[in-house]
Amino acid sequence: MIHPSVYSETLLQFLAPVRPFIEDATVSEVMINGPGQVYVERRGKLEKVPVRFAGTDAILCALNNAAQFVGKELDEQHPILEARMPDGSRLQAVIPPAAPGGPYVSIRRFSSATFSPQKLVAGGSLTQDACDTLAALVIAKFNVLVAGGTGSGKTSFLNMLTQFVPDGERIGVIEDSREVQVQREHVFYLESRPPDPEGQGAVSIRDLFRATLRMRPDRIIIGEIRGGEALDIIQAMVSGHGGCLGTLHATHPRDTLTRLETMAMMSDVQMPLVALRLQIASGVNFIAQVSRYRDGTRKLTHLTEVLGVDMATGRYQLQDIFVRHHFGEDGAGVLASELTPTGQLPTQLEQLAQYGVKLPDAVLVAAKGAGASA
Repeated sequence: MIHPSVYSETLLQFLAPVRPFIEDATVSEVMINGPGQVYVERRGKLEKVPVRFAGTDAILCALNNAAQFVGKELDEQHPILEARMPDGSRLQAVIPPAAPGGPYVSIRRFSSATFSPQKLVAGGSLTQDACDTLAALVIAKFNVLVAGGTGSGKTSFLNMLTQFVPDGERIGVIEDSREVQVQREHVFYLESRPPDPEGQGAVSIRDLFRATLRMRPDRIIIGEIRGGEALDIIQAMVSGHGGCLGTLHATHPRDTLTRLETMAMMSDVQMPLVALRLQIASGVNFIAQVSRYRDGTRKLTHLTEVLGVDMATGRYQLQDIFVRHHFGEDGAGVLASELTPTGQLPTQLEQLAQYGVKLPDAVLVAAKGAGASA
């Protein structure tokens, strides 16, 4: 077995043209489109960089090195590679014949930096009132999902939410590759594993979730919900495992719920659609929607409560607690926006009171102005 330090240095030597960007803390992703075209994402914006590989074989050597270390095959019969680099960065590659113009490689860098609530507020990702509201919801053990598109900052936002979990709680984290950084002491991390070349030894997110339920967690955090495990997670939320946190890909709060439906249907359990929707609406309490903007910033756009299902129409009932309003770009290309409370109050105020937390005054004042009752 190659020692990780030796593998790390060897791989970086193979990736020499892009090594400076892999080691640059301001770069979040490196994208290789064949030997002659390389892009990086720096501070949320894409830019083409003036480097190139000697040829296709140079990239394939690096990819074969990565595949060997993680025990996977990479050839014409297995043209897709998912691997993790020594620093935790995710490597995704597709080679010919599946990628005729490739190889195509994307390296999502692992960042050891933690995003504190104060840093996100200072950067305009959310307001102090929205931050305090989220803190109250997490402390009161509501189930909160962070939704957004690729590169929208879902995991960073999830990491921030974990800082609101009270000390002393036992937290179980389940991921495909480790990215969640829980800022608490009593945490156990579980990581899924694909099958080996003989098709043996696979450990799925669903397997890990079922194991976690038997390990006495106070909280369960799912790095990303992406398949049939969605049904198990929903049922756990409904059956009393409060305070669950997780992420998934969706572009709008309502899309988050329909995405959960689709993923739950991937399980081997058949359930009437109306029953599935009732479970989703009962299990998921709040959706924090995040988005990446053209100017490279990543911001919270909605904090939405899931109220239930309208039995007459079958549609989910939602209400926004915070919404971001947009005012166009300024002369520097920066998008002006403001995240404000809508005047709607969460329906389960009693649960907040049970945990000794309350909503920010600005939310209560907005609700009073809108005629809502606290």
